Amino acid sequence: MLKDCSICELGGYFIPTNGYDCLETISGTVICTCPDQQFQMNQRCLIPNIPVNAQWAQNGITVAGGNRQGDGINQLSSPCGLYVDDHQTVYVADYDNNRIVGWKWGATSGQVVAGGNGPGSGAHQLSYPRDVIADKERDSLIISDTSNRRVVRWPRRNGTSGETIISNIDCWGLTMDENGSLYVTDWVKDEVRRYRRGECQGTVVAGGNGRGNGLDQLFYPHYVFVDRDHSVYVSDWGNDRVMKWVKGAKQGIVVAGGQGGGNGLTQLSYPKGVVVDQLGTVYVADWGNARIMRWPI
Repeated sequence: MLKDCSICELGGYFIPTNGYDCLETISGTVICTCPDQQFQMNQRCLIPNIPVNAQWAQNGITVAGGNRQGDGINQLSSPCGLYVDDHQTVYVADYDNNRIVGWKWGATSGQVVAGGNGPGSGAHQLSYPRDVIADKERDSLIISDTSNRRVVRWPRRNGTSGETIISNIDCWGLTMDENGSLYVTDWVKDEVRRYRRGECQGTVVAGGNGRGNGLDQLFYPHYVFVDRDHSVYVSDWGNDRVMKWVKGAKQGIVVAGGQGGGNGLTQLSYPKGVVVDQLGTVYVADWGNARIMRWPI
């Protein structure tokens, strides 16, 4: 039985069939088809079955930090963005400590993988980083070095300094699509730009029409997510909402919040992190209300 691939889990091995699809038997009974890119990334297809009324455990497990605020190797201070790689290593933008720390699965302390040399603008330094992602193709980390107004790239393994890849940008959140295009929020220009590999100027894909609450505007955008259709989701911090901009659109649509700041179930208060699952469900870090919200399609 063939199933369309709708969600992937790392660690699978594929048998290529025709250069476009790959097949793998799961539990001996179900066969999935996956795009070739997922074969190249060595991923395995799984069929999601998340009920609409599903509830997550109320008690989480600490995987990084948790030893009070500080600058020790087992501590964090005002952690911001994070990224989890294929090996379940968690990379954290350790904002007040001006560093990126990697925590391997099950580790009780982290490893400084970028910065950690005090705040500064040197190639070996960071200044209040807000976000971090991994570029698998180049085996590197891309960091939103906010106070230095730059986006930098650091080698993921044994790197002692980084290189600036985008300068003079009031960057906050970062993400990357499957083509290697980088998306960056600019919280001063109230826009999201896409940078294809090799580009320096980028293209506005959300906002860019001045600060405001119109559907073509943003107000202090923080974090960004891009789905497989290249729709851009932005946590529109100052407008207490999450916006979706379909590829090529001139304005966005509200997909979460937008009912004024508040703690009601239809409201958000200064949203930050945002992710979207394969079914289009939006998950938001509702910062002002100290909660995680799920907004179904």
